[in-house]
Amino acid sequence: MPLGERGGWERSESRYCGVETDFSDDVPSLLSFHITTGGFDYVLAPLMDPSYRPSLVEGNGLETRVLPVSGSDLVLSPSQWSSHVVGKISSWIDLDSEDEVLRMDSETTLKQEIAWATHLSLQACLLPTPKGTSCANYARCVNQILQGLTTLQLWLRVPLVKSGGGSVDATSEGLTDSWELWNSFRLLCEHDSKLSVALDVMSTLPSENSLGRWMGESVRAAILSTDSFLTNARGYPCLSKRHQKLIAGFFDHAVQVVVSGKPVHSLPKASDSNTEGTQRHPLRSYLDYVAYLFQKMEPLPEQERIELGYRDFLQAPLQPLMDNLEAQTYETFERDSIKYIQYQRAVAKALVDRVPDEKASELTTVLMVVGAGRGPLVRASLQAAEETGRKMKVYAVEKNPNAVVTLHNLVKMEGWEAIVTIISCDMRFWSATEKADILVSELLGSFGDNELSPECLDGAQRFLKPDGISIPSSYTSFIQPVTASKLYNDVKAHKDLAHFETAYVVKLHSVANLAPSQSVFTFTHPNFSTKANNQRYKKLRFNLPSDAGSALVHGFAGYFDSVLYKDVHLGIEPTTATPNMFSWFPIFFPLRKPVEVHPDSPLEVHFWRCCGSSKVWYEWSVSSPTPSPMHNTNGRSYWVGL
Repeated sequence: MPLGERGGWERSESRYCGVETDFSDDVPSLLSFHITTGGFDYVLAPLMDPSYRPSLVEGNGLETRVLPVSGSDLVLSPSQWSSHVVGKISSWIDLDSEDEVLRMDSETTLKQEIAWATHLSLQACLLPTPKGTSCANYARCVNQILQGLTTLQLWLRVPLVKSGGGSVDATSEGLTDSWELWNSFRLLCEHDSKLSVALDVMSTLPSENSLGRWMGESVRAAILSTDSFLTNARGYPCLSKRHQKLIAGFFDHAVQVVVSGKPVHSLPKASDSNTEGTQRHPLRSYLDYVAYLFQKMEPLPEQERIELGYRDFLQAPLQPLMDNLEAQTYETFERDSIKYIQYQRAVAKALVDRVPDEKASELTTVLMVVGAGRGPLVRASLQAAEETGRKMKVYAVEKNPNAVVTLHNLVKMEGWEAIVTIISCDMRFWSATEKADILVSELLGSFGDNELSPECLDGAQRFLKPDGISIPSSYTSFIQPVTASKLYNDVKAHKDLAHFETAYVVKLHSVANLAPSQSVFTFTHPNFSTKANNQRYKKLRFNLPSDAGSALVHGFAGYFDSVLYKDVHLGIEPTTATPNMFSWFPIFFPLRKPVEVHPDSPLEVHFWRCCGSSKVWYEWSVSSPTPSPMHNTNGRSYWVGL
């Protein structure tokens, strides 16, 4: 493939580039010219002669006329149809026209062409841009068709129009924000999981905030007009910096690129022919430039490659208080060296503050690791003691009997028997024989408190001396509204309420962050009592950037930031995230029904953290601009086991 001939691991699944063509009844020649000669991967081609109208077909009613489709299905093999052709539905159709004949012709043609595309086993078809401002009947017909599709994807063509002005596509008179058109269409389609958008990229682009919305939408293709290209010093086509950035973002989100239009660059004569003297494809220079943009993308870092399979994959959060973790889970977290380096820094600072240099050889610091797992925090703490020259006695408290086996072997292997005492017990029920100077834990979840760190440390802080130090000393949860159509459709596919009232851990990728995150709940240790704070509530108000245009909120991304000790931080909140750390993915709180928001209308959100006698759960809702039902995880088996 022209875009995929790269060494190493691919950054993107978007390795293909298509070309938009006119109608041809000789499909083999069409493919030969554009794919074999031109180097494109597939053609975006009309399925019917554009002059065809059902009402103009003559017949006596007793015979069925052969439709003017692209010849016989036998001219290509099924695999060629599937891999090299994306069908283009006739652009003249107008299902919301006031002309009844045109409207009926449009409906008949749409159904015929989709049926033919399905027969050919095409992977996708491009629907034309809705005409005018009303698209109710168009969406109704598409919704009917979507119910019967199994593998065929439908792409709705939408011009990428500048919010509040800019160039307007001739087929969509009066359109000032392409997102509004897309949103009104897809909201009318109940069966929208097989409906995606193909954006016409023009020479003028919307603002960065306006473009950012599309990264959370189901964009499958970017149709790049030749008119969008500039000319470089050598006379070849190139793109502006903003266009380059947009195309790179599309590549990273597996969006296909389609080159469209007539050549508008007069290339140097030396490049008109190749070495064999045959004529070059007239759009080859545009393809070469798109390939160049793909080739120069930085390869994914090693950790991103490892996490590639987790992108936009919904997972139920871990419940380590209720369930014992498996060895593979421990191993994954233990590979996160950055996290333990931060813990080592925090313990080292605490040791120096606890014991002055002149008493380093006299005083022994008692340190307790509560929730020791297989020992990475024990190792980090002992390395901090060695680094600072402080004497230390360690208690490693762990409730998982399987992890305790590993702990005993680790202590024996490292020769720590005189320093480390292993306690096989739930920290909440252990009676310590002495008080600790430092209490260390890593009970934080993606949302900070969702793995019950407050409740666990509330029960364990009785081990700590009155002037003792807790690491972490505090942690705060954050949320931000997001557009995440894939995540929403994945939750919706379960067809039940329970999944909409579940908070998921997910490696966010095809997501648009609509506003900066805001803090929700903060817990501080030691000497904090969850019993006096068994319910926490926060109301938040988010405003979209003024130049962003409207957007659809599918849910909320949750993060945390923690202060381990003094200036040592650890967290995943986007603006303060610890670099190169991978122990936590964000958490996703879905909405049963997406909420449309506008820059001039704030989004008001309510979050509760509730505690019962045996479990902890969250509740969340939107009150403005459109009220949503109350969502809650109570009874969904989350965080049970207090």
